[in-house]
Amino acid sequence: MDERPITTAQLNFRRVADELESMENRDRFTYIFRSRLWSSGSVSGPGSESAQTRQLRERLPGLLDRFGVRTVLDLPCGDFGWLSEADLDLDRYIGADIVTDLVEMNAARFRDDPVHEFRVLDLTGDPLPEVDLVLCRDCLVHLSYADIRRALRNLRRGGARYLLTTTFTELETNVDIVTGDWRPLNLCREPFGFPAPLEVLVEGCTEENGAYADKSLGLWEIAAIVD
Repeated sequence: MDERPITTAQLNFRRVADELESMENRDRFTYIFRSRLWSSGSVSGPGSESAQTRQLRERLPGLLDRFGVRTVLDLPCGDFGWLSEADLDLDRYIGADIVTDLVEMNAARFRDDPVHEFRVLDLTGDPLPEVDLVLCRDCLVHLSYADIRRALRNLRRGGARYLLTTTFTELETNVDIVTGDWRPLNLCREPFGFPAPLEVLVEGCTEENGAYADKSLGLWEIAAIVD
C-alpha cells in the first residue's frame, strides 16, 4: 500500500515550503496553525475531525483502563477538540503543544478544571512531565527523521511508561521529509524498527477514499523502543 494519493496537508505545505525553510520548528508550526495550512474544520487538521476520530473516542478509554493509565501527556494536543469529547477517567491530563496560541486557547477554556492542564512544550527537546502514558497522535508523521530521533530520545528521558502514537500498519517503506510536511510512517519498519505493539487501535480513517485505512494508534512500552 505504498502508492497512495497525495493529501491536502502535503499539497499545501509544498506550496509554501520555500517560505518555511528558514524557520525554526516552533515558528514553522505556528505559521501552519495561523494560516490554517491544513485546511480543515479542525485547526489540528482533517485527521482530528469528528468523523475521523469516532472509533478512537469509543475505544481509547478501554485501552487506558486495561493498562492502568491514570495520567496522560497529550503532545501535541492541538485544539484538544476530539479528545475532549472522549469519556476519559484520568487523575491528570496534561495537554501540550509547540504552538503557544493553541496552549493559551485551551488553558482559557479549561481554566477552572483541576484535572486538565496545558503547557507549551517541544517534544524534541523540552523536559517532559512524568506520566503513565504519552499520547503522540499525528505528530511524528510531520517530523523529519532527525527530529523523530530527538523526540524518541526525549521520550526515553521523560520517565513515562507507555507511548501511544500514530503508525500505518500496512506501509512497506518509510521516507524522510522536512519537518512540517507530512507522510505516513510504519514505526515497525526501518529506520525505526519498533517491536510489535502491545495493542493497536485502528482509527477507521476514510481520508482520500480509504487510501489510509490502516492508520492506527500503536501502544509501546517506551523502554522497549531501541535507540
